[in-house]
Formats: sequence, structure tokens, C-alpha cells
Amino acid sequence: MLRVGLVQMAMSPDADDNLHKAISMAERAAAIGAQVICLPELFTTLYFPMREDAEGLADKAGLLNIIPGRVTEALGELARSTGTVIVGGSLFEATEDGNFNTATVYENDGRCLGKYRKTHIPDDEGFFEQHYFKPGDTGFQVFQTSVGRLSALICYDQWFPEAARSVALMGAELVFYPTAIGTVKGIGQAEGDWQQAWENVMRGHAIANAMPVCAVNRVGTEGETEFYGGSFVCDAFGKTLARGGKGEEVVIADIDMDHGPKVREGWRFFHNRRPECYGQLVRKKD
Repeated sequence: MLRVGLVQMAMSPDADDNLHKAISMAERAAAIGAQVICLPELFTTLYFPMREDAEGLADKAGLLNIIPGRVTEALGELARSTGTVIVGGSLFEATEDGNFNTATVYENDGRCLGKYRKTHIPDDEGFFEQHYFKPGDTGFQVFQTSVGRLSALICYDQWFPEAARSVALMGAELVFYPTAIGTVKGIGQAEGDWQQAWENVMRGHAIANAMPVCAVNRVGTEGETEFYGGSFVCDAFGKTLARGGKGEEVVIADIDMDHGPKVREGWRFFHNRRPECYGQLVRKKD
């Protein structure tokens, strides 16, 4: 059994306050037995991409991060001091080649095992991330940790089944999705319930890949956006093991890590794949 902890939190304009809160809540998760802990997307910041013109604001607020740097050092120390594996949500990573939305992962001795830069970047009303971030160039990543092989994908990646399938084929035993998603005032949910779709699509990834999925979201109202929380863990056949509410909390779940291989072998999803038939998946749409 693997105990996971998800830090569901609200953010303030003060990056240091956000970092300290994330660390405190992660320490609370560790105190009740979490062995791997995940933070939300862009957890040191307010969700500035809800505006098209907030980059100057982000610079002035000191929200850009260098990796490695002050925040990653703090996360490494968090992993070491608690003896847990940390999926460090994601950070606004500043580089000479541009900015990325980047997740980092830490072993329980404090070592940074590597980073993943968000592959799929949204550009929707209220989610103008293409104004701030380049598409990730790391490729999908799977990290060998003391608690198993895990992957961190980021928010909008969750809508792309190719991402989850890719990391599963690379050997991931579970996947984390640090997320910042909610409803935007004045934009109707004409398609249906956004939160339900958000959860259902990731449940589908869990079932199709026989792999537990852990999604952690932020909460609170920022500008016109209400982040709906609802962080959850589902097992390798899509059963919800734990789900958060609309407020700040630490979501804890115990995952049977033997269950995934049994599902995968029993349903033969990977054994019966036909890769020679899937060429359309890698062709650009006209």
C-alpha cells in the first residue's frame, strides 16, 4: 500500500507566503503517513495567466523561478526533512530560451530527480498560458523513486490521452496531475459540467492504462475565476479513493500498488495493442 497526500490550497499575492503554506501542509500530510506528496500547479503564485497582460506583474512580484534555485532548494529540504517523495507542483521557470511551466520531483533524501516541462499549453478565455509559456521541450518523464516509478503531467496535459498512455508505456506506475482549473465568471458551461469532465477524463486515463491517477487542484477565488478544488485519487480501475471539497485541505489516500498490474494483465490492454494501426495519432491535423 502506498499513502499519497495532495496539498489543496489557495494562493495569495505573496510568493513566500504560498511557499511556506505549501511546506506546512505537506508536513501535515507527512505527519499522517503520506509517503509521496503532490503540490498544485503554479503553487507559489496567483494564477496570473487569467490575464493576457500580467507578465510585468509577474516579474515585479518575483514570481519567476530559476531551476535549481531558492524554491527548489526549499522543496528538496522538505523532502529530506519529512522523508517523503515530493512532486513539486509546478513553477514558472525562467530560462534564457524562454519561460516554461515546470514540475520538479524529489527523492526522500532531498535529491531533485529531474523536471518535466508542460507539453500542452492552453490559450482559452481566462487561461492565456501561451502568452507566458513555451511548449515543454523535455518530453514526457518517468521518475524512479523509492516508492515506485511515477510521472508528473501538468493540468492541460490531462485532456490528452496520448500523454497518459506515453508515460504508462514508459513504465509509470502512477501519475500525478498538478492542476489549476475552475469556472470563469461570465463564461457558461455550455458543454456540460466542467469539473465532472475534468475528473472523468482522468478516470478514463486510469482505466485505459491500469494506472492510479492523482490530481491536485487549487481552491479559492482569484479575479473572475473560482478554482473548484475537488482534488482526487482514483485507483487503476477508476474507483475514486479520496476526493477533496472546495476548501483548503490535505487529501490522503491509500493506493494498492499491486492492483494496477493485476488489472493490466487481466484486461490485456497493453498486450493487445496494435501500434501499426495508430499512425493517425502522430499526424498533424490539416
